[in-house]
Amino acid sequence: MSRQTTSVGSSCLDLWREKNDRLVRQAKVAQNSGLTLRRQQLAQDALEGLRGLLHSLQGLPAAVPVLPLELTVTCNFIILRASLAQGFTEDQAQDIQRSLERVLETQEQQGPRLEQGLRELWDSVLRASCLLPELLSALHRLVGLQAALWLSADRLGDLALLLETLNGSQSGASKDLLLLLKTWSPPAEELDAPLTLQDAQGLKDVLLTAFAYRQGLQELITGNPDKALSSLHEAASGLCPRPVLVQVYTALGSCHRKMGNPQRALLYLVAALKEGSAWGPPLLEASRLYQQLGDTTAELESLELLVEALNVPCSSKAPQFLIEVELLLPPPDLASPLHCGTQSQTKHILASRCLQTGRAGDAAEHYLDLLALLLDSSEPRMSRLWEDARKGTKELPYCPLWVSATHLLQGQAWVQLGAQKVAISEFSRCLELLFRATPEEKEQGAAFNCEQGCKSDAALQQLRAAALISRGLEWVASGQDTKALQDFLLSVQMCPGNRDTYFHLLQTLKRLDRRDEATALWWRLEAQTKGSHEDALWSLPLYLESYLSWIRPSDRDAFLEEFRTSLPKSCDL
Repeated sequence: MSRQTTSVGSSCLDLWREKNDRLVRQAKVAQNSGLTLRRQQLAQDALEGLRGLLHSLQGLPAAVPVLPLELTVTCNFIILRASLAQGFTEDQAQDIQRSLERVLETQEQQGPRLEQGLRELWDSVLRASCLLPELLSALHRLVGLQAALWLSADRLGDLALLLETLNGSQSGASKDLLLLLKTWSPPAEELDAPLTLQDAQGLKDVLLTAFAYRQGLQELITGNPDKALSSLHEAASGLCPRPVLVQVYTALGSCHRKMGNPQRALLYLVAALKEGSAWGPPLLEASRLYQQLGDTTAELESLELLVEALNVPCSSKAPQFLIEVELLLPPPDLASPLHCGTQSQTKHILASRCLQTGRAGDAAEHYLDLLALLLDSSEPRMSRLWEDARKGTKELPYCPLWVSATHLLQGQAWVQLGAQKVAISEFSRCLELLFRATPEEKEQGAAFNCEQGCKSDAALQQLRAAALISRGLEWVASGQDTKALQDFLLSVQMCPGNRDTYFHLLQTLKRLDRRDEATALWWRLEAQTKGSHEDALWSLPLYLESYLSWIRPSDRDAFLEEFRTSLPKSCDL
């Protein structure tokens, strides 16, 4: 009877193993299928098959002879599920926990560990693993998946403790996670072991590359390029897929640029461009490098290429049915030097740099292109959108404050080209959008203050003041002081903390020989502290701060001193 039971159990085990191997082969066939729908269907069928097999295995009491297969099926199921979903969920953590509990059940340790969390369960299982050598390979695969899950969730402390226990470190002296990952030595897989989608060594290589890259990028973001270098070199030398290698080389280029090594930085950026089609990050970093070197022509060429690159859809390969490096990387960080932004944001940078470097004609063309990008996002033609804006339509497919800023900058470009009427028209369009913006649109416009520390209300006030001053200056240039006076008066009301608005109003009142009003305004201006204006500017987005500096009068202090000396003696106190 005993021999018959053993025979039946062995027969079932062989059948379960054959089913696991068949499902793993099916997943690999699906991976190589060129047809997307067939690929997805085969993979989904394999996943459901593994789910059913795991349910059958876990429906029986835990037994050491069966556990190597059960843990292998669990690992295959987690790997395929995470790769199909392109991420980890709480379900995977529960699958791992259930597997650890099954291991402890064979050691009659179920009672004391019921209240344990995952980390405590791992401690118990790894202590018991010395008594279960047949489970060692499967447990190392499960460790790799736990490490991937904790790395993706940024639970680095738990991951370090797990690896310390796995590596046999009792002192807890080593907290260097990169070193712990390198020290981890998974056992070789047995030739007759059940098939797996990914072995422990493969998981270790992925974890090492992903963590090295994450650590290097974080050091770079926090201003430690020298510390970032070693981690990034580690990532580049490991199992690094080409899209990730592009980012690693770009980050290395950024490190060397910040450390004052422009030639080495350029070599890494060239290498990044040769590695793949994700040209955005290296081109953006190249523009920063050329700006630092003072090569304006090369800087602008890099930005123009970046605009074109961002217009090309990314050709991403179908993900492998494995735990890949990309799966363990953090979401894009706006503070990262590798963040390229959108095509319209890059076009804005390009137009601004052209304007700052005296290329007014190029700037005007780029601002026109930018306006087209902003207004032609998903609808109809510009005329339709502009008509919607005039009517105050709430359901606009673009941000009015962004469009207003574009009209403002485009108007300044026309000023430098000497096209006065066109410039006034652009400033008027800017103001019309700003004054028609609904409260909801103003809240939506908070996104146009991209830099940290920007305050939406302050930016909106200064944007209105900038447009009014700019249009007022064009009225002055055309000899229409009365119209200029109206704009300057309104700018003082809109932004009382901006000293430049008072200055332009004072000049205009003096030209119109309205002496008493000019004197009263001068006293108000004297009463203002310089700090108030300077404090207000720190919270503005960079483009607006730059714009205000362009229209700031260079002779302001001289004029104010001249006006002060012209006051009657009784007033000059």
